[in-house]
Formats: sequence, structure tokens, C-alpha cells
Amino acid sequence: MKKLQEQLKTSKVLFDGAFGTYYAQLYETHELPELANCKAPERVERIHSEYLEAGAQILRANTFACNTASMDLPWEDVERHLRAGYRIAKEAVRQANASFAGRAEAAGGIGTADVGHPCWAAADIGPIPYDDPALRETVMEEYKRICRAFLEEGAEVFVFETFSDLEDIREAIELIGDKAFVLVSFAMNQFGYSNSGLSARKLMQQAAALEAVDAAGFNCGIGPAHMQQIIRGVDFPGKKWVTAVPNAGYPQFIGNRMSFDAQNIEYFAGKVSDIAADGVNIIGGCCGTTPEYIRRIRELTEFGSNGEKLTAGRLQKEAGPGKDLSFFKGKDGKKLIAVELAPPAGSDDERLMEAAHLLMKNGVDVVTFPDSPSGRTRADSILMAEKVARETGMCVMPHICCRDKNAIAMRSQLLGSYINHIHNFLVITGDPIPTMVRSSVKSVFNFDAVGLMNIIADMNEDQFGQAPLCYGGAINQTRKNLEAEIDRVKRKLEAGASFFLTQPVSTAENAERVRAIKEATGARILCGIMPFVSRKNAVFMKNELTGIDVPDEVLLRYRDDMTKEEGEAAAVQLAKDMMALTADFADGYYFSFPFNRVELLEKILQNS
Repeated sequence: MKKLQEQLKTSKVLFDGAFGTYYAQLYETHELPELANCKAPERVERIHSEYLEAGAQILRANTFACNTASMDLPWEDVERHLRAGYRIAKEAVRQANASFAGRAEAAGGIGTADVGHPCWAAADIGPIPYDDPALRETVMEEYKRICRAFLEEGAEVFVFETFSDLEDIREAIELIGDKAFVLVSFAMNQFGYSNSGLSARKLMQQAAALEAVDAAGFNCGIGPAHMQQIIRGVDFPGKKWVTAVPNAGYPQFIGNRMSFDAQNIEYFAGKVSDIAADGVNIIGGCCGTTPEYIRRIRELTEFGSNGEKLTAGRLQKEAGPGKDLSFFKGKDGKKLIAVELAPPAGSDDERLMEAAHLLMKNGVDVVTFPDSPSGRTRADSILMAEKVARETGMCVMPHICCRDKNAIAMRSQLLGSYINHIHNFLVITGDPIPTMVRSSVKSVFNFDAVGLMNIIADMNEDQFGQAPLCYGGAINQTRKNLEAEIDRVKRKLEAGASFFLTQPVSTAENAERVRAIKEATGARILCGIMPFVSRKNAVFMKNELTGIDVPDEVLLRYRDDMTKEEGEAAAVQLAKDMMALTADFADGYYFSFPFNRVELLEKILQNS
């Protein structure tokens, strides 16, 4: 049988339907269907055979949830189910293709009669669920392990389905390279956004940029009408085959079981046939679809013409260059000054507003506001920034972290901020929730800082083109693996970050690590400066806050019996010394004053 890539040049191709839905319907069980690969392979064989008989050509192995998190099994057991699942699908396809070839030979050639359709077994890979960003590297390694196992089984087609972005699977896809046909499918909501907050257009652009991806499109989450609307609104890059695999519709929950309307086969198949007529190359069914859905799609759709990769969609808007509202606009050659004001933990903002008005006199380029640092509630950073901007006229920059809000809430915040003329943001992943409250307060971490930057870049292109948001990231130069931090800075630059603020620089070694990052990336860097106002303050920062390096040589600058004036003098000198260490490469400085003691800034900047 010819390769799938060659088949697509002459005809459209049909996926199978939902394995899990049909399995639960047939066997009335809530058990993961992937467990049947070893426990009840005859069940898996039956479902595969029914889909092939209905006209499916790409048969997804029963391996969607074959990962350690979804199955709650050690890798050795997961691998056993994964390999067994692929072998069952491969044998079902082998038999179908043998029958196809036999009928073609008997008919005197493939073009002389309706003799069937060439089929392919696909290694099916679904998302590995995880909440803790620290597990990301582990998850990425498991995807690669899964792909290696499939390659060892001889897989020639890989389907990554129901993903919200490419971040976790990029390395796995690159590992496959040109060894197999790779299809990536994203789950969208009816408005055309994934759970990571990225638009259908942005996701297709990202897929087009990966050489190893052969086809990309959408599956799950929505019914065929909404999927058609999304597809008709996307400018496809024209480099990949396009796939559309909608749900049967929208489910109801009856007795804790997800149930789809089985009476809409004609409507569904008709809509999918229309999607194919729009130019989509690979079609099929996701949740709620059974062999009867696939059979009817086969009967209603014209498969004999394909040839071109879909590019049609909405016309690109003609837009001129956007207005630059960044805090550093027109300040080339100037050492930029950013000052952090910590929003209050209560409702009294008098001290913060006094500090803000003091900063108006000192040539500050931007005032920043942390987003409930250390996972402890403070006044909202965006609302606090809006008030300061309104009352002082200064440029403001709230921090926005990924800990507490999902993609929907993040987009909502960004839209609200934009409407209120806030255009600069520091984007951070965020500190974890303190251990003592984790039983009642949950982190979200829908994505990390790079993921949120991608969302903002998407919104800049889609919604803020005339005056894009300006955003930057944080640098932790104290990270043990400096190369990993450099790589992360590069990823943030690729995601559109235009500046970086570092953790406080407190030693010559700290400064040299920031210098190395600057030389490796060319990033615009504002070096963090934290002027400790007493020994007690320095000791607290050393022992209570992660990422802030307070070595003994800094503590030696302070005495327990220092007066307030002596402590402030030591703070000013520490700041001046750190500025001197970084003066030859820093693009500016990011001051974080303990207790919002911003009156020290004027003394620090004198003769600096």
C-alpha cells in the first residue's frame, strides 16, 4: 500500500470515530478502554474491524490514554498496553488492506470497481495530564519514550490529538522527524481558542513552522457546525494537510455518564461532508461518533479529489505598523529605571500612593506591581497599577502570573487592562501556593510564562494590532543550571518578550551570571537591585524568599545595632556598588525597596 502522503495527493482520507465512546456503549463500563488491549483484546479487535468496514482509512490505535498519569500505572505496564494496542490496530489494518488488494486484483485494477480503500494504523497519543510546572520536563521525556516505543513497533503514522498547544510535544515530534507521517490535532472551544488560550490561527502557524508535522487541524471539544466556522475563519499556511474531526455534538450528562444524541448521524455526516468540500483533506469523527457516523460520511462525501493543501480562509487584515507604547520607547542609550511597589495586603493603600507620588520626581520610567508574590493575597496588581496611572500619570507595569487564573480569565484581564490604557506587563509563571493552604487553595498553572507570552502575542496580532501590548519576563540568574536559564530566556524572546528584569544582584558572581545571559541572548536586561535597610531585613530575605541570593558578604555590611539612618546608608551603598558592577552591560535597573521605602531612590541615583 502506498504511503499516506501519496494518497493525500489524489484523494481525501477518512479517520475512524471515537473508540472510547463506542467501547463504553458496547460494554457498559467506565473502565479505561486502553486496559482492554491486554485484558480483552477481542473487544478492541471488534471495534477496529467495525470502523474499517464502515470505510475508515486511518485507524487510531486504542492508545490515547496510554501514559503513566492517565492509567496510574508504572511505565512498564503502560508500555505493555501501548504496544499491544498498536499491534491489534496494525493487524486489523493488515487484514483490511489484504482484502482490499485481493478485491482490486479480482476486479482487474483499483480503478475498475468499488474495491475498498487503503488503510493505515496510527499511533494515537493524547495529552498527559499534569498540574505542577516542575513536572514539565518529566512529561516531555515520557512523550519521547512513547514515541520510541511506537517507532520500535514500526508505526508509520502518528496522531497527536486533543492538544491545546505544541509546547510539551515539540521535542517528541522532532524525535519522529521524517520516520513517519505526523498529524497534530488541537481541541478548541466554539470561539476558536484552545485551553492554553491560543487561537486556531496561531496554532496552525506554530504547526506549520515544525518541519516534522505533515498535517494539522482540530478535533474534540465542539460539534461540526462550530468546527466549520473556525476553519472558514483561519488563514491556513498552505504547508500542511488540514484535518477536521469534530465531536458528534455536545453531550449531556446522565447518571454521571457523558451521552451524545445518536439521532443526529445524518446532520453530522452532512456537515462533515461540507467541511470536506471546503477543502479540508482529512476528516472523521471524535467523541460520540460510532461506525454508523463514519459509514454515512463515506457515503455522502466526494473523496476522489484532493491535491492541494488548504489555504483559503478569512482575508488578512491590512494593518500598518502598530503604535509603540512600551515604557522604553525613545530612550535608547538611557539607563532605564523601574521601581516595584508592593500592593497592600489589606485595604489601606495610603503608603503605596505616597510612594508613587514620591517617584514622580525621580525620572522613573515605569512603576511595577507584583501579583500576590509568594502565593499570598495582595491587592490586585492590575487594579493597583490603574489607580497609580490615573492619579500620577506615570507609566505602570503590573506583573501577571500564571498561578491563579486559567486562559479565559487571563484573556479577560488583558482585555480589561488594554481598555484602561495599561500596555506594559511583566509576565511570570508565579510562586507556588504556600504549603499550609494547599488543601483549600489550588494553583491553576494552565501554562507557564512562555505559554502566557504566546497568548499575548496572539492577542497582539488578532486584537491589539494598532497598539500592541509590550511584555517582558523575569531572569533568575541564581538558578543552578545557568545554561537552562539562558535557554529559557531565548524561548521567552521567541515568544515576543522585549525586556527582562532579574532577581536582585547582590554579588560580583551574580553580576557575572547576568552578564553571561546578556552576551548569550542579547536581551534588554534591567538588573534587579534590592537595597536591604537593616540586618534583620537582609536575614529575612535570605531565609524566607526563594530566588533572592543574600550571601554572607552582604550580611557583613550590616550590624544588629545600626540606627535607621545607618541602615539606609548601607542600603544606598549596596545599591550603588551593584549598579557599578553591572554598569557596562545593564540596560537599566529594577529597584525593589523593602517596605516601599522609595525615598532612598534619589540618594541612590545621585552621582550614579
